[in-house]
Parts: sequence; C-alpha cells; structure tokens
Amino acid sequence: MSVNEQHTDEEHKHDDNGASQEQEVQTEENADFAADINEGSEDSRIDELTKQADENHQRFLRVQADFDNFRRRTLKEKEELGQYASMKLIGQLLPVVDNFGRAIEAAKSGGDVESFAKGVDMIFRQLEQLLEQEGLKAMDTVGQPFNPEVHQAIMQVESDEHEEGIVVEEIQKGYMLKDKVLRPAMVKVSG
Repeated sequence: MSVNEQHTDEEHKHDDNGASQEQEVQTEENADFAADINEGSEDSRIDELTKQADENHQRFLRVQADFDNFRRRTLKEKEELGQYASMKLIGQLLPVVDNFGRAIEAAKSGGDVESFAKGVDMIFRQLEQLLEQEGLKAMDTVGQPFNPEVHQAIMQVESDEHEEGIVVEEIQKGYMLKDKVLRPAMVKVSG
C-alpha cells in the first residue's frame, strides 16, 4: 500500500468520524428541539385538558343545581296535590250540601212529611250517583261466600237456607273504590 493510498484511507476514516460526529451533534440538536416541541405541546395539551375539566365541572354544577330545583319543585307540587286532591270532589258535593240545607229548611217550616222524605231520597240518589262517578261501588254481600279480604265477620249464625261460610246478613255496607277495598262489609256468616 502506498503512502497516497494510506493517506486516502485515513482521510476517509477522518471524514467518516467527522460525519459521525456531525450526525451525533445533529441528532442531539434534533432531540433537544423535539423535546422543546413536545414540552410546548404537552403544556398546551395540559392547558386544553384543564380547560375541559373546568368546563365539565361547571356543567356538572349546573346540572346538579337544576336537579335540586326540579326536586324542590316536584316536592312542592306533590304537597299541593295532597292538599287540594279532594277539591274536585268537594266542588261536586256542594250541590248535595245545598239540597240538604233546603230539605232542613223545608222540615223546619212544617212541610209535608211525605214530600220531605221524597226530597231526602232524591238527595241521597244524587249523592250516590256522584260517588259512583268517582269510582265508589257498594259491595253485594248477602248470599256470597265469606271472603276475609272484603268481609268482616262479626257473628256466626246457624242457617237452614245457606251452607256454611255464606254471608247471611249485612250489618254495615262495604265499599270498593275502583279496584280497592275502601271499607270491608260487616256481616253475619252461616256456621
């Protein structure tokens, strides 16, 4: 190998080492730049996420306040409904009360007993009709099998007409309100 060839090989090695060093420096600079960019990017990302978290927290507080207002309003409406639920029925009963007042005035003035009895009967039918419209129904008990869900037995009697466990007499009417027992019927049951 000649001196020139050795010199050329050394130059190539030197060039390769120099290029390697330059590449390392460039790579380090690129990494620093990328870190600066990432750091700036991370800061903006953190700022963005913090902003989103604040917005979500504010939205949560508004929804919670709306729910609290809804709950208070619903409770107030429920209380008012409980207080005034019978308002419609009482309004419908007022004509019946007026008719009873008229009947009492007629009785005081010494009117005819028969016409008084007819008037009271008419008022009673008016009241029954009004209560039926609201879902009240009298139970039919006599001759029916005893049912502890709708009957209240106050006495057991011997009966030749009915089998054992049959209602033979109604002492106090029982009533159903729509599909529920409002008041059980007091009855005598055959034994």
